[in-house]
Amino acid sequence: MRPLPDWLTDNRDTASLAAMLAPDSSSSLEALAAESKAITLRRFGRTMTLYAPLYLSNYCSSGCAYCGFASDRKTPRHRLEPDDIRRELAAMKKLGISDILLLTGERTAAADFNYLQRSVEIAAQEMQRVSVEAFPMSVNEYHELAGCGCTGITIYQETYNRERYEALHRWGPKKDFIDRLETPARALEGGIKSVGLGVLLGLSDPVEDALNLYRHLRHLGRTYWRAGMSVSFPRMRPQTGGYEPPFPVDDRLLARMIFAFRIALPDTELVLSTRESAAYRDGMTGLGITRMSIESRTTVGGYDDPENKEKGQFEIFDDRTAKEFCLALRKKNIEPVFKNWEPAYNGPSDGNASTVHPEKAEPCH
Repeated sequence: MRPLPDWLTDNRDTASLAAMLAPDSSSSLEALAAESKAITLRRFGRTMTLYAPLYLSNYCSSGCAYCGFASDRKTPRHRLEPDDIRRELAAMKKLGISDILLLTGERTAAADFNYLQRSVEIAAQEMQRVSVEAFPMSVNEYHELAGCGCTGITIYQETYNRERYEALHRWGPKKDFIDRLETPARALEGGIKSVGLGVLLGLSDPVEDALNLYRHLRHLGRTYWRAGMSVSFPRMRPQTGGYEPPFPVDDRLLARMIFAFRIALPDTELVLSTRESAAYRDGMTGLGITRMSIESRTTVGGYDDPENKEKGQFEIFDDRTAKEFCLALRKKNIEPVFKNWEPAYNGPSDGNASTVHPEKAEPCH
């Protein structure tokens, strides 16, 4: 078994965050909210960046106990073919969406790197910003994805508790804790401009996981200091398989985590998805979160066929339309941002920098 990296046990930078997250913290939730709100307004203004997920495939080779796509689930498996992807993208564009996240399960013969690369290439022809949430890849594979127009990756460690991680990931490539831990660095080394990290709240002690997530971000920031970073705060939602999270996170603790991360990482994008209720997302608007998903479908496809009754990876909570969601934002004096990225900037970054050199991007093959 490979040893844990030194940075995962380094407590030098965590004292302030730990104090804010402690159950007996001297900082009230209201005081944290006020400080977080002021930082958000100063650094990001009155804006909310919006994106939508597009599930390309639900094939998976891993046995994650908590996931609706695990390989032992009796779920019909299929993937979007190129023409399907184009129809989905056209339907998403009609909703105003131009920033998308492409998702797959773990690497399989049906949805491998070549399939993902082709999907990114198709999406980048239609959308302003394309990122992926898929299986871990090599540095060279990430470089090829960047050359096809992928600007970012999202990859959750799920939990940083190694014992819990190994118990929850029953089989498959995802069982390799260290390989997944090293994936964001490989992506940035390969020229991907931004990485999104997170833990699946409910799997392990949430405060312990939050502190380790912070250590991970700080570690990456020391080497890839010009790269973009984001943090997501997904709580467990009902899914096929009926897994019940043993460490449930209530609304107040989630809010405390968001405010604490905003204070500790003032320039980092904080993300809240449609896993949360409309009321909760509206309540958090302007207080720390700077990026949200809209019109989410957790089925494979679903935008071109909104009547699709197939079970998705998990149940969404905020099912408002893009129009309804934008109206709610504007009522709080927050401007929805559908596009803040020029496709001319797509392509690998130069080494550890986020500075873009489009002329150096290699063509897709």
